[in-house]
Amino acid sequence: MANHKSAAKRARQTERRQLRNSRTKSSVRTTEKKVLKAIEAKKVDEAQSLLREFTSVVSKAAQKGVVHSKKAARRIGRLAQQISALSK
Repeated sequence: MANHKSAAKRARQTERRQLRNSRTKSSVRTTEKKVLKAIEAKKVDEAQSLLREFTSVVSKAAQKGVVHSKKAARRIGRLAQQISALSK
């Protein structure tokens, strides 16, 4: 337990941020899985629309600092590459 008032406040803030960040990370992983499932099923149109949704979710997470911006770009790029390979 914290010995100072400010340390106790920091502990509360950290706990709230952890909850918020874990929710955001979870939604990123869930949408990524949806895109991958559509790619495996070779549903190009569905995969493209899900990629737009995933791009939005992961970009917001990167903007908030939950995910590194370069990691977000890498994930988006790799999924886009897989979808473009499907559509050829």
